[in-house]
Amino acid sequence: MGNYSEVPEPAIEFAPKTYVCKRAITRPLDLDGRIDKPFWEAAAWTDDFVDIEGDLRPKPGKRTRAKMLWDDEYFYVAAEMEEDEIWATLTERDSVIFHDNDFEIFIDPDGDSHLYYEFEINALNTVWDLLLVKPYRDGGPPVNGWDIHGLRTAVYIDGELNQPGARNRLWSVEVALPWAALRECAPEGRAPVPGEFWRVNFSRVEWRVEVQDGRYVKQINPATGKPYPEDNWVWSPQGIVNMHYPELWGYVVFADESAEGAGGADGADCADGGLTGFPLPQDEYIKWELRRLYYRQRNHFAQHGRFTAEFTELISAEDRETYRIKPTMEVAGKRFEISAPASDGRGGFYIREDGKLWKERS
Repeated sequence: MGNYSEVPEPAIEFAPKTYVCKRAITRPLDLDGRIDKPFWEAAAWTDDFVDIEGDLRPKPGKRTRAKMLWDDEYFYVAAEMEEDEIWATLTERDSVIFHDNDFEIFIDPDGDSHLYYEFEINALNTVWDLLLVKPYRDGGPPVNGWDIHGLRTAVYIDGELNQPGARNRLWSVEVALPWAALRECAPEGRAPVPGEFWRVNFSRVEWRVEVQDGRYVKQINPATGKPYPEDNWVWSPQGIVNMHYPELWGYVVFADESAEGAGGADGADCADGGLTGFPLPQDEYIKWELRRLYYRQRNHFAQHGRFTAEFTELISAEDRETYRIKPTMEVAGKRFEISAPASDGRGGFYIREDGKLWKERS
């Protein structure tokens, strides 16, 4: 990568959502798209989805929420989407599904922001699965030919598909993602073990539609001659209209059986699922502060044609008061590396010019 583009800094406080993913009790899962069955009773609902920009935008007018479970074979995701206009057009796998209303899953197993998965599904149960080598801001590319082998999906429609005027209430999805595929980009090439977390987020794409000749069509903005931009409603807000900021996705910790019905100090109680969240380890805040410096370095390069080894060139005196880390910055031509010690003093974290973040132990 020769020249580096600007990387817009998200307008958001670092406070990703968290979720304790329990082990599935009832097995196997009979996928039919419905969530009102015993398999999902142990799982808590996530918080209702918000706009992708978070508090900068109004709350969505239609409710979206999700559940998660896991076992030795699969990572299970279910989502419920209130909807009075249920429609879909795309039927070919690996179509650009977000051209329809859809539900999307993003997974970064090791949290380094590279080598992560994207999955999209519409109300016709058509899917698009791909692997991202890097975020688009860092040069990509997406690997569209990558497939989740062994993937299982189902859609349930409470109403009628592509029938304007029908009494539509919601559509819901169930997805079983096999570890055999997801472990490809995971630490040590394996499924998670109890106590580990992966970075995960969900998005719902919603287009403005109207009825013409008895069918739904996207509303055209007369000022542009094109459809109005879609809404993006997400579990963990991004602070920017871009899902490809993995550092802002939620944290999903995989619990063992002892987490059943837990609550209290480690998370919040939920009436229908027990434990829903957990406090972030201090190291995650150190990583975020390195990420903020990565944004500033990239933007400095875009403006001045060079990276800088001077902390004061990136951060104002006022902003420096908000930093908990004392970073070390090394610059060599079109490369940089910024590091900071881990919270326990055992090794440190590093980030470089293409956004990859990793830990080295002492």
